[in-house]
Amino acid sequence: MNKRITAGAAAFALAALGFALSPASAAVKTADESSCGMAGAFCVGVVTDTGKVDDKSFNQASWEGAKAGAAKAGGFSKYIESLDSKDYAANIDLFASKKYNVIVTVGFLMADATVAAAAKYPDIKFIGVDQFNGTTATNFSGLIFDEDKGGFIVGYLAGYLTKSGKTAAIAGGPSTIPPVRKYIEGFANGVAYAGKEQKKKLAKASTVYYTGANAFNDPVWGATTAKQYLSQGYDVIFAAGGRTGNGGLAAIAKKKGALCIGVDLDQWLTLPEAHGCLVTSAEKRLVAGVSSLVGQIKAGTFKGGNFVGTVGASPYHDLKNRVPAAVQKKVNSTLKKLIDGSLPTGVKP
Repeated sequence: MNKRITAGAAAFALAALGFALSPASAAVKTADESSCGMAGAFCVGVVTDTGKVDDKSFNQASWEGAKAGAAKAGGFSKYIESLDSKDYAANIDLFASKKYNVIVTVGFLMADATVAAAAKYPDIKFIGVDQFNGTTATNFSGLIFDEDKGGFIVGYLAGYLTKSGKTAAIAGGPSTIPPVRKYIEGFANGVAYAGKEQKKKLAKASTVYYTGANAFNDPVWGATTAKQYLSQGYDVIFAAGGRTGNGGLAAIAKKKGALCIGVDLDQWLTLPEAHGCLVTSAEKRLVAGVSSLVGQIKAGTFKGGNFVGTVGASPYHDLKNRVPAAVQKKVNSTLKKLIDGSLPTGVKP
């Protein structure tokens, strides 16, 4: 039976990622890749999805989490960028051939390659970010999130901040990818809920998905789509999806008065070109989630199955004055209800 482990926000705090080391392993510091496979060494490899490791979004956050977990363990970490989906299996094999202890694969599209690799290399532990583990493999854990809750809360905020009554969500990937769809549908439902709560007629949030072959890595499409929405009077836009979404955020920032919402991590910290519009981001606690699982592997408490990470909304930073205090309180209260399950998002799994 597949295991599903739910962890509260406290379990994801980086400060809580400590784990006991045996005297023997505590004395070992894995300085470089040449030590991988040796007794006491601890090596963590990350295979990114397409879109580069420094995408200021999903790949980057996963890599930061792997680095943090490896550093805490006194281990070594390295990444390989996938330039094409055809590279997934070969890139995993590169780390496996060098006897890495942990291989982190990033993104829903890598699920099949990760399942195959977990069966091929039973002595290696695998962490599949955004991949549901529907197998009985105990050396593979899917790191999954309730993206609908993250999308809902930022949509709820958008419903309170829009002045034109027109909001939109730009997805940097197709609707066939569950995490992408859940973000976008959650956003639309959050906007609708805010309108109902205010007894205010808001237009149904407009949504558009990327359908090309370069998902998550097409900033030009993201920028062009955002500009089209802005020209039509949309004033709060959620742009989600790696470099594709980043292109949209950067374009929105050039429009005076418009607000934008980022995704996956606090993009205020990674995308300064969006500071002019970025009011918040729909966050997955990716860094903490990956770090925590790496820590479990080092500690010997890793069980495979699925590990459910936490979601939320980033701080408002310099745009805090654009969010009335009463709205901030409503967002906090609504997020608590989403997290504890008392407020359903209306999004199907």
